[in-house]
Amino acid sequence: MRTAGLSKPISTLLGLALCLAGGQPAVAQLGLDSGTPPGGVSDAFLARQQALERENQQKLQRDLPIAQKFRVDWGGWYNSYFFLFDDGFNSSRTLRQNELRLWFSFSADQGVHEGYARMRMSYDDWNAGDAYTPNEDDFDGPNLERGWYQFDAGKALRGYGGYAAPFELKLKIGRDLVHTGTGYAIDLPLDHVTLQTEWQDFETTFTMGKTPASTENIDRSRSVADHSNRTFWIIQEKYLGFERHEPFVYVAWQNDNTSEDPPDLLQNYEYDSRYFGFGSTGELVDNLRYSSEWVLERGHSYGNRRYLHRNEIKAWAFDNRLDYYFRHKTKPVLSVEYMFASGDADRLGSPTNAPGGNRDDYVDNGFVGFGFRDTGISLAPRLSNIHTWRLGGAFRPFPEVEAAKELELGTDWYLYAKHHSDAAISDGFADRQSGYVGWEMDYFANYRIFSDLSWTVRFGAFFPGRAFTDQTTRTFLLTGITWSF
Repeated sequence: MRTAGLSKPISTLLGLALCLAGGQPAVAQLGLDSGTPPGGVSDAFLARQQALERENQQKLQRDLPIAQKFRVDWGGWYNSYFFLFDDGFNSSRTLRQNELRLWFSFSADQGVHEGYARMRMSYDDWNAGDAYTPNEDDFDGPNLERGWYQFDAGKALRGYGGYAAPFELKLKIGRDLVHTGTGYAIDLPLDHVTLQTEWQDFETTFTMGKTPASTENIDRSRSVADHSNRTFWIIQEKYLGFERHEPFVYVAWQNDNTSEDPPDLLQNYEYDSRYFGFGSTGELVDNLRYSSEWVLERGHSYGNRRYLHRNEIKAWAFDNRLDYYFRHKTKPVLSVEYMFASGDADRLGSPTNAPGGNRDDYVDNGFVGFGFRDTGISLAPRLSNIHTWRLGGAFRPFPEVEAAKELELGTDWYLYAKHHSDAAISDGFADRQSGYVGWEMDYFANYRIFSDLSWTVRFGAFFPGRAFTDQTTRTFLLTGITWSF
């Protein structure tokens, strides 16, 4: 990373992620009702891509030393991954994925003005016959992945006018990740405008945004799978007055304007939803951290083979998580989590698509959100019509060995069950009307070899339950390196 500057201090924006990502695997799903358009990628494959992006950015935002009035920073990182996995259809798929990201940030007038931009280029190289599309070697980019400008009015009043405002006020414009609550219902990149205020320990955030045109759709049907045109309005209130807790409440509206390509005259795909969420994050006792989010979903959708009459959405979901950080030099962490998302007994083909969706009435009880959670690297189910229990832990085994003190080892174990045993989950191979989906064990190792070079390996195995006719164990292996500069 290089730094250039002129005159006096302020804090700059973003550092570069040196931590490698793990992934969600691909699970091929056939047909419109299974959640995969013929010739298109699987829903679980997209979940794996999303997980890679999230973990790669966990350490992206960090403050740099205050040194100059105007500061410019730039840098980048290169990822190279190797994937070998079973997906329930092919016994084995192999993918080599390479990504290059270049970023630029600036900060001026002691943080009054801040900005960030990041470009992404990628190259996917599949073994012959393993790709989800006819294109086995795919180069994509350069594309604008993130790009935004932020103006801090509170700092401007203090810096320019010498007025100590009793409030904070920030305006942000551009493309960035929008994260509401704990991200269970809303956690996705948007082209947006955000206004955030803080007064008397209350933080209010208003966001108006739109999905970039290339965003993969939550509906994996052929006509709308590879593009999305959705607008979001989000209002969130967070209370910052407690020492150990940050409760929040939010309301989000989402309107679907996605066009059909190719047109489908006998099926309407619009999915317009509203989310009412509340919860809290914090620390219950020393070293025991928690997060909790509860969501009610309302709105309108279209059922299977319907284009005139809409369904009324009545769905709900929640997530509760505990993390205990032991006081030991190996830094062990124990984590337990329970995720739930309601389903609809009439959604027999897909929990998220219009084709294969609700069919026998006009009430849709299936939860469909735009959030993110780690649901395992092999099955990687979407949060709809499912219970997910997770138990995991991690530690650093060699804290006193200089060459290996940054090595982290960990594991996550998952248990899956349907909300409605007759209804579908996002894996189209769960073809039997049984509530027991199965269980999964994942193992991982992260090793920061040098300050600018790190390595990761992930292995997962999913053991299908009675919901699957095919009882073959699915395995997933990921390994890769990240070089930052």
